[in-house]
Amino acid sequence: MGGAFLAPLAFTAGLLALTLVPRIGDHPALRWSFWGAAAVLLAWQAALAVRSRREGVPVLHLPTPRPQHYVQALCQIGIYAYWGWHWPPVYDFMPLLAGQLLFAFAFDLLLAWSRREPYQLGFGPFPIILSTNLFLWFTDDWFSLQFLLVAVGFLGKAFVRWERDGRRVHIFNPSAFTLAIFSVALLLTDSTHLTWGQEIATTFGAGPNIYLVVFTVGLVVMYFFSITPVTASAAATLFGASALYGAVTGVPYFIDSEIPAAVFLGLHLLVTDPSTSPRTPLGRGLFGVLYGLSVFALYAVLGAIGLPTFYDKLMAVPLLNLAVPGIDRLVRAIGERPVLERLGLTGPLGRLNPAHMAVWIVLFAAMAARGGADGMHRGDALPFWEQACSDERPQACERLIRLEVSYCGDNAGWACNELGRHYVEGRLVPADLDLAFVYFSRACETRFQPACLNLLEPSAALGGDPRALDLRLLLREGGHNLLDMPEPDLYARACRHGWSFACDRQAASR
Repeated sequence: MGGAFLAPLAFTAGLLALTLVPRIGDHPALRWSFWGAAAVLLAWQAALAVRSRREGVPVLHLPTPRPQHYVQALCQIGIYAYWGWHWPPVYDFMPLLAGQLLFAFAFDLLLAWSRREPYQLGFGPFPIILSTNLFLWFTDDWFSLQFLLVAVGFLGKAFVRWERDGRRVHIFNPSAFTLAIFSVALLLTDSTHLTWGQEIATTFGAGPNIYLVVFTVGLVVMYFFSITPVTASAAATLFGASALYGAVTGVPYFIDSEIPAAVFLGLHLLVTDPSTSPRTPLGRGLFGVLYGLSVFALYAVLGAIGLPTFYDKLMAVPLLNLAVPGIDRLVRAIGERPVLERLGLTGPLGRLNPAHMAVWIVLFAAMAARGGADGMHRGDALPFWEQACSDERPQACERLIRLEVSYCGDNAGWACNELGRHYVEGRLVPADLDLAFVYFSRACETRFQPACLNLLEPSAALGGDPRALDLRLLLREGGHNLLDMPEPDLYARACRHGWSFACDRQAASR
């Protein structure tokens, strides 16, 4: 077969060897998904080996590593390390991520040889796989679809191409291409439950200072690849649109931030592929504005029709990639205007990238100072949503219910009792005494006394102040539960969140 075939064989052997790891080998569905992927690769190699007897051994090159690949990969690995430190399932997922990398190398190599092209063995698959898995994983029982997700990304990169600047190049950001396709398929088939998508979106912000971490990592990518206008303009668009919505309606557009943490990640490590972005700073700025507007619109559309909103950051990137030639033509039609030249938006990429980075640093500092990044946001405070619901602010009651459902799921007895009261009263949700009984029972199991009394007489719908145990959940601000926070600090934080009983308790203790 020739020495060249040792490379795909080694990747396939590595894929099979991973089934010896207990995380994979002890789970039948996972084990079979790895065996199935390896079987496809081995059959493919056998077919190419037969063909090579007629046409010669395929060519394998070892080129100089490209910074576009290994710098992005190192930055993504840094994100995984920090995220996994604060959400352990990320580290538990690492053997599955390694399997996808091995599969991707073998698949990409065999795909090139099948098209009778030499293969450049480098770090190319790393940023594609790492970027894809920052946003979507399939559950263990359906992990075979994760290999299909990877395959679709590389097929799109290989076959969906066009002529650009005299070269035949791929149209779509590979990871965004496959994420968008699978997002649409999951929505159409109501199959989000087969993935960890919702958990990924909600737990990504669990680590303290996650916005600062992503921002810092993003600066490295910006420095090397001059994609600052994409991120900065997308962030400014989202932040401005969210602030305008909040000023008009009195409630935040996104529940607990101006830009959700997972969307902020997408601004840095999903939409910023240099190969599929416009070729000028102004074009990249326009590209970022369109991405920000698309996320803003998709969040509203998905929420309005009752679909998971975390897909908002995944679905529009391929359409924006298709718009890149039009953006480049628009920039050429605008020409070199003096104001654009002073802003460094004309001319070659990178010429004024340090200045653009400085503008982005100032913009991020302004966002953070206004509470649009790490730290408490008004949407973190349940009393805010209770008052907004009472004032009949847009979507406030729906969001209050959604937050209480989330906290009840974490066993906050106060939140479960509040849900039971809502289903007794029938004001914010349709009256349902059976469901009220379920929520009162859950609250009583946590020893929240008013709920136990409500089980005896549901029509009383008694309420009460959250206990310290409840506050450790209700005040987490998107991060970890505050299990180790001293009670005086806990009640001080509750007072800042608008809980009047906590403020009274603070005043009494002085």
